[in-house]
Amino acid sequence: MITADVQLILKKQQYGVVGRHTRVKACHWTKSDLKGEGGCYKSKFYGINSHQCIQMTPTYVCNNACVFCWRDLRYHTQPAMESGIDEPADIVEDTIDAQKKLLSGFGGNEKTSKEKYERAMEPQHVAISLDGEPTLYPKLPELINEYKKKNFSTFVVSNGLLPERIEKLLDEPPTQLYISVDAPNEELFNIIDRPIIKNAWQGLTQTLTLLPKLKEKMRTVLRFTLIKGMNMVHPDQWAEIIKLSAPLFVEVKAYMWVGMSRERLEQANMPEHEEVKQFALEIANHAGYKLIDEHEPSRVVLLMKEDFEGRVMKFD
Repeated sequence: MITADVQLILKKQQYGVVGRHTRVKACHWTKSDLKGEGGCYKSKFYGINSHQCIQMTPTYVCNNACVFCWRDLRYHTQPAMESGIDEPADIVEDTIDAQKKLLSGFGGNEKTSKEKYERAMEPQHVAISLDGEPTLYPKLPELINEYKKKNFSTFVVSNGLLPERIEKLLDEPPTQLYISVDAPNEELFNIIDRPIIKNAWQGLTQTLTLLPKLKEKMRTVLRFTLIKGMNMVHPDQWAEIIKLSAPLFVEVKAYMWVGMSRERLEQANMPEHEEVKQFALEIANHAGYKLIDEHEPSRVVLLMKEDFEGRVMKFD
């Protein structure tokens, strides 16, 4: 349950609070795309229409307390959800309504594309990744199914600590499954991700071994977040993670010095795009992957074994 004081904080931060445990936030790139100032890297890499994308989470709790997290960890670091679970169909309807309300002010903005605004009122993508760990929501497969009923693409971002929950996604696969990996070995993982559950690294490793099987039903992605001065080391170890999981895509992305992470890290910990790119090339060389694409404003590059027609998906 989100308490009244936390709800007030979230509303000040321009979150939409839905039901007992769901949040929605119109991201920077959604707003940017509406004004014709460019979409996010998911648009360039995969064809997602940023102005039609909902960024949400079905749970505000997380079983990691990552040092680079931009959230206020006092409000969401828990090993599990509390009682009182909202139904997936209700979450879907309410997140769509919340997104429309969050974007309603753009209808009168002279910079807003009228055509894109009208399309934004009919969203077709959902990024289940805002904050918290989505696999802690026990009805995640059913939630994905409810979005798919409305012809949404579904991108799920997980820390991978609960392999038994990840494996259940085979029953209702998302369009794209991300597993976030923030360290090349267990020692750095414990320093950077600061898990609050036992055997977290072992759980993540088990999830990584599942990815080749999951790839048969969904597009799989590893997301590496690079923190200068902390984890931009051992490119060969990062490559071993790729070899273990054989993902379709690897995104190598800079840590961004924003939000509450500024109380834990320094601006100097944020690598430049060129630094990300050069380290990604070292990883790729060890893993047998290639640098396929990049999005400099987001400081992210895309690695793949081989590019293919259909990487950039087509949506109406």
